[in-house]
Amino acid sequence: MKDRIRYLLADAARKAHQAGALPSDVFPGIEIEEPKIEAHGDYATNFAMVMAKNQKMAPRRIAEILTAHLDGAEDLIAETAIAGPGFINFHIQPAAWAPLLKAIPAAGERFGAADIGQGRKVQVEFVSSNPTGPLHVGHGRGAAVGDAVANILAFCGYDVQREYYINDSGRQIRTLGLSVLLRYKALLGQAVDFPEDCYQGAYIRELARELHDRHGETLLAQEEEAALMSSARFAAEKIIAGIRQDLIDFGVTFDQWFSEQSLYDSGRVAACIQSFRDTGQVYEKDGALWFKTTACGDEKDRVVVRGDGRTTYFASDIAYHQEKFERGFERVIDVWGADHHGYIPRIKASVASAGIDPDRFEVILVQLVNLLRGGAPVAMSTRAGEFVTLQDVVNEVGRDAARFIFLTRHYANPLDFDLEVAKQKSNDNPVYYVQYVHARIASIRRKAANMPAGPVDDADPAGLACLDTPEDVALIKHLVRYPAVVTAAARQMEPHRITFYLMNLAGAFHSYYNKQRVLVDDPVTSHGRLYLVTAVQTVIRNGLTLLGVSAPERM
Repeated sequence: MKDRIRYLLADAARKAHQAGALPSDVFPGIEIEEPKIEAHGDYATNFAMVMAKNQKMAPRRIAEILTAHLDGAEDLIAETAIAGPGFINFHIQPAAWAPLLKAIPAAGERFGAADIGQGRKVQVEFVSSNPTGPLHVGHGRGAAVGDAVANILAFCGYDVQREYYINDSGRQIRTLGLSVLLRYKALLGQAVDFPEDCYQGAYIRELARELHDRHGETLLAQEEEAALMSSARFAAEKIIAGIRQDLIDFGVTFDQWFSEQSLYDSGRVAACIQSFRDTGQVYEKDGALWFKTTACGDEKDRVVVRGDGRTTYFASDIAYHQEKFERGFERVIDVWGADHHGYIPRIKASVASAGIDPDRFEVILVQLVNLLRGGAPVAMSTRAGEFVTLQDVVNEVGRDAARFIFLTRHYANPLDFDLEVAKQKSNDNPVYYVQYVHARIASIRRKAANMPAGPVDDADPAGLACLDTPEDVALIKHLVRYPAVVTAAARQMEPHRITFYLMNLAGAFHSYYNKQRVLVDDPVTSHGRLYLVTAVQTVIRNGLTLLGVSAPERM
C-alpha cells in the first residue's frame, strides 16, 4: 500500500512539473507513515514539506498541487486532506484493502521476510555463561533475546552463525575446581575449611559425589594442583553438558561452542599481545602490560598481563574478537548482561586497534529479570547458591511461555516474570492470548471443512469483495503492517517489536471475532472471512516461529 502511494505521489510530482505547476524536477525520497490519530487517515506524508526548499514554494501550496495531479487514484484513495503546515493525509478505499491479503498465502511461511542482509555474514554470540554453575533466569532472558535476534536477522537475509563462548580458563575455573575438590574431601571424611568465595550451592556437592563415583579416593593421592585441575575439568565438562541440555530444552542450539582455553593452547593470546607490543599499543608499566585503549576512546588504559604474569580476561577477549573478524563476519553481535556495560569501550578499542571498524562490533545489553510468584518476589541469592535455574522455570511454566514472556519487553528494561501468570490459561497470560488465536482459527478451519464455504487456498474475488466492513479493514491493516515490523526488528535488533505486534494482532482478532461470525449462511461471505482469518493464522505462526515459540492447532 505504501509503495502504491509513493508511486502515485512521484507520478503526480512529475506531471505537475511537466504542467509548469512545480518549477523544479528534483524530488526527494517519499516517506509514508501511519498517523497516530485514526481520524487523520490511513497514511500521511510530509513530501510537500521536504520539497519546499527546491520548489521555493509554501508546503501547503505544493500539497494542493500534488493532490490535484493524483490521477487514476480513485480505486485506491477515497479522500485526501491537507493538514498543518503541509502534511497530506490519505483515506484508503475500503475495497482496496482486501486484495492485499493475497500476498500472505502466496508467501506462506516466508511472509514478512526481507533481504536487507543480502547474505552478509553475521555472528551472534550469546549466553556464554561461565561453566561454574547451571543457567539461571537471567541467562534465560539473554538466550531468548539472542536466539530471536538471530532468527530475525536470518529471516531478513543475513547469513547468521550462533556461538557460545566457553569461559573455561582462569580464576573462576580454578575456584570451581577448588570448590568441588573441597566438597570431595569432606565427603571422604576430611576436615576442610570452605572459603566464602568458593561456589556454594547444592550442585557443588552433587558434582563432588559424581567425582567420587568416577575416581574413588585416587585424587587424595595426587598433588594438590593436579587434583584441583582434575576437579575443575570434570566439573566444567559436567556443567557445560548440563547447560547444553538446558538450552536444547529451551529451544536454543548453537553452530559453534568456542573454548577460551583453546586461545591459550594455540598460542593465540600470546601472539596477539606480542603483535600489539610490536606496534606500541601494548606497553609495560609497573611490571604489568597495559593496552593503550585510551587511544581509541576508552576512559583509561587496561591491564592485559598482571605483574605476576597472569593474563586478564581482557587479554583473551582481545584475541577472541580479533579471531571472530578473521573468520569473515561483517558484523559481530555480543549479547551481554547489563552489568557489563562498562566493558564495551575497551572491546571496541581493541577492535579499532586491530584496524577494524569498531561499528562492526555491536553489543546488546540485557537487563535483569525480577522473578515473581503471584506478584510477590521470589527470593534468590546466587552467593549462597540458592537461585531459580532456567530449567526450573521451563519445567514449571513451559518453554513457550518462558521464551515469549522474556521477549515481551525491550531487553534494555528490567522484566517482571510472574510464574503464576505464565501458567494461566487466560488472557492475562500473553503467550496464551496469542497462541489461542492460532488454535481458534485452526478450529474454525476444521469446522469449515464440512461446510460449503469452499477451499481458501485461492482468493475468490467475490469473497474478497465482502471484506469491506470497518472490522474487516481494521484486521487487514494489522496484517499488512507485519513485514515492516519484521524489518524494523531486524534493523534495530529488537525482537520485542514482534511480540508486541502479535499481542496487538491477537487483540484485533478477538475484537473481530466478537463482532463478526466467520462461518455464516452465505458461502461467499464465509469464504472471504475464512480467507482473512487464515491469513491471520499464517502471520501469527510466522511471528511465533521467529520468537522460537510454537503455534498449536489445539488448546
